[in-house]
Amino acid sequence: MGLIDNINKIFDHRIRLGIMSILMVNDAVDFNRLKELLDVTDGNLASHTKTLEKAEYINIEKSFIGKKPNTKYSITNLGKQAFKKHIDAIEHLIRNSN
Repeated sequence: MGLIDNINKIFDHRIRLGIMSILMVNDAVDFNRLKELLDVTDGNLASHTKTLEKAEYINIEKSFIGKKPNTKYSITNLGKQAFKKHIDAIEHLIRNSN
């Protein structure tokens, strides 16, 4: 087995890595809070969350608060497992790369 076999290509991008890191420690986070924490544009965040949703790593829940749209994101069990495996692989790579 190679040192980078379990590194997940979906998490290569820093924004997706940030989204997953935030969702690992929060039950749910809304669009504006994610945007603020990651300091990204609406379009950039939407693009990366769609990628994670397609992989079934996050859930996207759209609703209204009054007449205002509200989008919330949460991590799926599959997403938790995949992210943990990715982080474990990076730790393994760091420990065994000399």
